[in-house]
Amino acid sequence: MTDTGLPMTVPATGLPARVRIHEVGARDGLQNEKTVVPTEVKAEFVRRLAEAGLSTIEATSFVHPDWVPQLADAEQLFPLLGEIADVGDVALPVLVPNERGLDRALALGARRIAVFGSATETFAARNLNRTVDESLAMFEPVVARARDAGVHVRGYLSMCFGDPWEGAVPVAQVVRVAKALMDLGCDELSLGDTIGVATPGHVRDLLSRLNAEGVHTDTVGVHFHDTYGQALSNTLAALQHGVTTVDASAGGLGGCPYAKSATGNLATEDLVWMLDGLGVHTGVDLGALTATSVWMAEQLGRPSPSRTVRALSHEE
Repeated sequence: MTDTGLPMTVPATGLPARVRIHEVGARDGLQNEKTVVPTEVKAEFVRRLAEAGLSTIEATSFVHPDWVPQLADAEQLFPLLGEIADVGDVALPVLVPNERGLDRALALGARRIAVFGSATETFAARNLNRTVDESLAMFEPVVARARDAGVHVRGYLSMCFGDPWEGAVPVAQVVRVAKALMDLGCDELSLGDTIGVATPGHVRDLLSRLNAEGVHTDTVGVHFHDTYGQALSNTLAALQHGVTTVDASAGGLGGCPYAKSATGNLATEDLVWMLDGLGVHTGVDLGALTATSVWMAEQLGRPSPSRTVRALSHEE
């Protein structure tokens, strides 16, 4: 990539000065790959993402290997990342499904964890083998123990805008589960558009309804998929509402193994291109990030789906 002076920076009013990108490519991205990526390649991926300026990189998931075999090497991978956590201010959160997963993560020194809930009953049954309320009960001791250990807790909430089995999800239903997650003691809430059906007005309405129920915008992140090409417009709507944490995946990797209609996550490069043009600071070097995604695409044996990666690397 050569420095062309593009995108030209033209700031817009009503946007945050800085956005924290919660990079999910190494976990949410790779868990959806058909092939198992070698542990050393995963570690190098995280290193390169950190060197590109990403300060929050979700590293892996401490789930049973039968559930997500692509991440069965969490115990082997996480110790390889110690040098990254010790340099600068790079956070390496990990996903834990239950107390057993928490035990495994804490034993390796994890300082940030995430639990993964659902706003709909069908997805909760398919993903967690529980009802929504049963899953919240399962998370309660996980969150409590993590907080007691001084560990930061993120609560993911899937199917916030639509469900492939149930269709449209009532906003009030999403708000109920989101508030319940936060009431457990989560520090942060990530709203997931798991199948990519959200539109900007829907995003603004959900955020407003959450605010009305006492969930503050500064504790909320957004996690959009680009199934219908709406991820960036939805992100902009969230930023205009005051959201400053956006989930994205380097190279647009990922989907959801339990929701077959879910295509890739919002590509981190596409997000950074937009934010650079708007004058919103991310701390990310777009050239270094693009090079990282090109490298990972080579490891996976297929081109990156990110439009920005393709444009900047001149891929067809």
